[in-house]
Amino acid sequence: MEFDKVIRERFSVRSYKDTIINDELIEKILEAGILAPTAKNLQPEKIYVVKSSEGLASIDKASPCRYNAPVCLIVASDKDIAWKNNTDSTYEMDATIVGVHMMLEATNLGIDSIWVKMFDKDILKREFEIPSNIEPVFLMPLGYRADDCKPSPMHNSRKNLKDIVIYK
Repeated sequence: MEFDKVIRERFSVRSYKDTIINDELIEKILEAGILAPTAKNLQPEKIYVVKSSEGLASIDKASPCRYNAPVCLIVASDKDIAWKNNTDSTYEMDATIVGVHMMLEATNLGIDSIWVKMFDKDILKREFEIPSNIEPVFLMPLGYRADDCKPSPMHNSRKNLKDIVIYK
């Protein structure tokens, strides 16, 4: 798919079919993530691929926002590896860039997604035995949208460039 089409057609899907995503497509999505730039190329991201029924039930304990997706990625970052100085760390930024790459590749492959920040981090860490240095940043449910799924009414509401961009 042309990149322009990918970024214009992608939307946050909140209703999924129970159709399984084949492992080859999941691997392509993950490979897009590892191609993402990270600060100093330290690559602190950790991605948990959750597709078992018990794993998905654990996701559901932590968040009401899986929307029946058959796969859910927990995109996390190793705070010990990420670039940092005395006041700042790039662990969230690095995970976010990785996530955008994966989300756009998913769209390119015909797989839908949504970015979920609404989850209980403590439940995720307990259910998936995530070490203390690994910080879950967001969830990314993946799947094929339900036939009646449409973008939210606000999806195409965008500010004008002149209201956002400042040239100096």
